[in-house]
Amino acid sequence: MAKSVLLLALLGLVHAQTYTGCHTHGSVEYCFGPDGKETPFPTPTPATATVPATTAASATTSADASAVTGCHSHGSDVFCIDGDGHEVQVILASTPTGELPAQYTDCHSHSGETFCVDPEGNDVQIVEEGSSTEGSSTSSDESSTEGMNCHFHAGVEHCVGAGESESGSSTKSCGMRSRDYDVPLRIGTLFVVLVTSSIGVFLPMLLVKLPFAKVNAVVSTVIKQFGTGIILSTAFVHLYTHANLMFTNECLGELEYEATTSAVVMAGIFLSFLFEYIGHRIMLARGKRSPSPCPEQTSEASTGKEPTSQPTLAALGHHHGPPLDPTNPNTKLSVLVMEAGVIFHSILIGLTLVVAGDSFYKTLLVVIVFHQFFEGLALGARIALLPGRLLWNKAIMAGLFAVITPVGMAIGLGVLHSFNGNEKSTLVALGTLDALSAGILVWVGLVDMWARDWVMEGGEMMNARVGTVAVGGFSLIAGMVLMGLLGKWA
Repeated sequence: MAKSVLLLALLGLVHAQTYTGCHTHGSVEYCFGPDGKETPFPTPTPATATVPATTAASATTSADASAVTGCHSHGSDVFCIDGDGHEVQVILASTPTGELPAQYTDCHSHSGETFCVDPEGNDVQIVEEGSSTEGSSTSSDESSTEGMNCHFHAGVEHCVGAGESESGSSTKSCGMRSRDYDVPLRIGTLFVVLVTSSIGVFLPMLLVKLPFAKVNAVVSTVIKQFGTGIILSTAFVHLYTHANLMFTNECLGELEYEATTSAVVMAGIFLSFLFEYIGHRIMLARGKRSPSPCPEQTSEASTGKEPTSQPTLAALGHHHGPPLDPTNPNTKLSVLVMEAGVIFHSILIGLTLVVAGDSFYKTLLVVIVFHQFFEGLALGARIALLPGRLLWNKAIMAGLFAVITPVGMAIGLGVLHSFNGNEKSTLVALGTLDALSAGILVWVGLVDMWARDWVMEGGEMMNARVGTVAVGGFSLIAGMVLMGLLGKWA
């Protein structure tokens, strides 16, 4: 009996010196040999069954408690051994390729959960074998967002769940993620967006041709003020918010200048002001060198309507100015500034719509279709009221808006499998363009549209009848509310 005990002790000593990281899978115990390979050890008797377990304990007792070692894979799952000799699972952002790290170090806890650091400095979550973590990152966008409210802002996925922030979980992966992309669906919906945008931007140009003067005036007021609300809401709710989400994204890191978004928006406002100011000075200088028209001609130039016996209200007080009055909100210069902001925004919408995962694509598509239709109405209303009879010139401006989002979608299809919305350079580019577009539309919406229609001298709503003011005010608020509501999904 004494010899048997001694023999078992000697075997256990050899086992402890040779094999480490012992752990169990079902009824079989595995250890790592000198070559680093995992070796199964059957448990023949209750007396010897405890030898590997004891060995594992002795082999890992001296291990660093802030690291997990002996990492290995079972299928697509990765397991390591913690400081107590227990096997734990490592939750990775994607299916591992290549050689696994031998260990994960600097283990720490966040809100009761354990995380360690991989060789690249990224946090990975550590869980007990057999358990799962809600919202952990996997190669599938549906499984990684289970139990959370996920949506896409400008091509970047944002998930909100219990204890989560808008930017995602603390284990957010900044690498490129594998998603399901229905390419035929995206190609087909490109034409849906083209048709919808065309209807929105060309419809006001047809409505102003209505033969009934009173109906024409009411329709014009409704579309113009509804469009003003759309532009304002697009600037603040969509573009400003998206830019801020880009600049505060975890993958970009903490910015040294916290007011980056506001600063870029302010730059967009200043550039819009500078463009219009210089343009108006040039127009005024040219006007002084040309003969002044009669009041009726000024009225016709300001409104683009047929000659009438009485000048319109907008022309009164300006009849000694140049034929194209720069104080009129419906000048080509102001509309060009507005279109520039809308186009920057629309091409980004098209690109980032296509790269959204299939799990959210159809919902986002419906939102974008309404968004482009309303924005087309806003731009089309201002294009329709431009002075002059150059229909082809107006058609080119409207057509450019109609095709720009499909062009963005085509670009998105080209980069569908390489686009990473969490890459630093992408976040900076999207954030900057969104913020600049927001600044442009803030200037256009507040100054060229809202203020000049309502509070500046000569504005059509300044001395309008109460009924017209009520209709215009309701349309303005409706535009803000509807486009603001769409901001929940896009």
